[in-house]
Amino acid sequence: MRGLLWSSSYDDNPVVFFEHRTLYGLKEDVPDELEPIPLGQARVHREGDDVTVIATGRLVHEALSAAQEAEGEGISVEVVDPRTLQPLDEETLVDSVKKTSRCVVAHEAVTRMGFGAEVASVIQYSAFDWLDAPIERVGAKFAPLPFAPVMEEFVVPHANDVLAAIRRTVGRNGN
Repeated sequence: MRGLLWSSSYDDNPVVFFEHRTLYGLKEDVPDELEPIPLGQARVHREGDDVTVIATGRLVHEALSAAQEAEGEGISVEVVDPRTLQPLDEETLVDSVKKTSRCVVAHEAVTRMGFGAEVASVIQYSAFDWLDAPIERVGAKFAPLPFAPVMEEFVVPHANDVLAAIRRTVGRNGN
């Protein structure tokens, strides 16, 4: 994340940088040296063969959890994080979907008319002939985000929502 922040700070164009508050508590290894990440370069977090999950923000971690559980069911999941919304690394996203022939788009905004709908449109346009199943979208319930933490947990998507979409797209609804 710090590499993206650095690239955003030194870009000649206006940049809006969002951080999700629930990611602040995560602990990960980071390189000692600052490595700027070019804007518009997606990251494949996990390689897979059966389905691609394109996830943003907090949903990247939820998708990785869902992919781990799906692996126990014999489903190989590739998880791709676009990292930037504009410019969008369409090539990496489309190549991943062409490889797996299935796609789940997961983000925290409501499912309709959000970034996930745009990604689904890009995939539909550029990888239609490779798709073996409809594109699944995972997002928040169509409701205002509540203030109460327990209600917020009900509205926002989680790993189990991503896992259900993975199962639907590979035809394993009963598991």
